[in-house]
Amino acid sequence: MAESDPLQQALISLVIRGMVRGAPDEATATLAEQGLAMLKGPITMPTPDGTAAAAALLRLEPDGPQEQDLDKLFDGFLPINRRLRDVCSAWQTRPDGMPNDHSDGAYDDTVRDRLDEVHSAIGPVLRRMAAVEPRLAGYRPRLQDALDKFDDGESAWLASPLMDSYHTVWMQLHQELILMLGLTRADDEAREERLVSGRT
Repeated sequence: MAESDPLQQALISLVIRGMVRGAPDEATATLAEQGLAMLKGPITMPTPDGTAAAAALLRLEPDGPQEQDLDKLFDGFLPINRRLRDVCSAWQTRPDGMPNDHSDGAYDDTVRDRLDEVHSAIGPVLRRMAAVEPRLAGYRPRLQDALDKFDDGESAWLASPLMDSYHTVWMQLHQELILMLGLTRADDEAREERLVSGRT
């Protein structure tokens, strides 16, 4: 992949993010002209052709040593991914199904503790992933930054889709891993379920 090509990097960023808000910059406008992105009001989204092109750029060599190493680490990522989803659900909805109005500090503290456990668990996995594919090295500091802001009392930094919250950055990481490994979402979901349920 031509890492230095700004148009390719803009496409990869758009596909990993899923969409961007705001007036398109020159690179994004060019992607739209080429049919790789589409503009919907203030939002730019990748087209199917754009997603396919980014997937081809990110795809590791099938059955190559990089793919094999990252694929093994992906098995470590998926159970932690499920734990993060559970944490975000618990932050937004209490066990009785009612929205969490954050009036119960003790409950919120238990959710924060679970997030800390997730963050501690993903750290070693991300270090190994970045050693396999240096592109992934930026995710650990971005997750740490979001966690720090959340711990400082800015609760939107856990799961808000409007910023690079912990959940937003995590989803971008997950998307990039799927593209690098050439997986479909269905493959990914089935594999996570198998790992979490302990089936072989």
